[in-house]
Amino acid sequence: MSTNETQPAPSGQQADGEPAIQRVIARSAEIGGGISVNRLMPSRQRRMIGAWCFLDHAGPAVFSPGAGMRVGPHPHTGLQTFTWMIEGEVLHRDSLGNVQVIRPGQVNLMTAGRGITHTEESLPGENKLHAAQLWIALPSKDKDCEPAFDHHPDLPVWDAQGCRFTLLAGRYEGRSAAAKTYSPLVGIDVFSAQGGAVELTLDPAFEYGVLPLTGHVSIDQESFAANELAYLGSGSTRANLHFSADSRAILIGGEPYREEILLWWNFVGHSKSEIAQAQHEWEAGGARFGRVDGYDGAPLVAPALPWPGFA
Repeated sequence: MSTNETQPAPSGQQADGEPAIQRVIARSAEIGGGISVNRLMPSRQRRMIGAWCFLDHAGPAVFSPGAGMRVGPHPHTGLQTFTWMIEGEVLHRDSLGNVQVIRPGQVNLMTAGRGITHTEESLPGENKLHAAQLWIALPSKDKDCEPAFDHHPDLPVWDAQGCRFTLLAGRYEGRSAAAKTYSPLVGIDVFSAQGGAVELTLDPAFEYGVLPLTGHVSIDQESFAANELAYLGSGSTRANLHFSADSRAILIGGEPYREEILLWWNFVGHSKSEIAQAQHEWEAGGARFGRVDGYDGAPLVAPALPWPGFA
């Protein structure tokens, strides 16, 4: 996905005095093709959870065949894009030559590293979309790694406590996801058909957030609706949740990210000069980002840089 953010967002940590559970309300954002998403991070309330630095929830949406997601060629640096598909099918193309359809129950993980270009579009005849896309900030030592793309069609899935659990990333209770990440983190999808109480095991060294995607989830007697992110902080070993019937939520967590980063448009960088250089190379059509073959449409245009002296 591409973001049309026009304000640079620095990373940030929880300030002293914030409530035990912080509520982050989504705002609407446009990603292309007439598809609106609910954006939870970055926001003024919460910039990051571990290395997770961006969180969009798309759908559930129903649209006319021929409409749907259509995001033209756009660049990324310094991050991994992580797509969890719940409903619908989306075609990914990138400048490494990968062409991959992602279907429900699957994950696409694209490592931008020093630079990559990709496109995303709903398949012809498709009329539904429900997905979560997150970005993972790469540590400074890995930010210029070689770009890569990995498709994960088979994820660890198990039933417990009346729920269906899917491990999206990291490790959980002896299970490991295949997705290669560069920071200690975890991502889990939890679906409750009947509703009821669920206890999740937490790593006290991680900070966590819970985002209901459908239905409601109660945590410590506070109710969170779809598109309300509950930031749980760190230091706990358990989280007690109560799901309404037919509800779904994702749990994301990770060790607090200690490096300062900047997010601007589709770039993650560790300085303004890094981001400005990447944008100038994209605008010049340089070889750094390559090109995407097979997409019928123009590349996206970056908004003007916000920093005097870097334009």
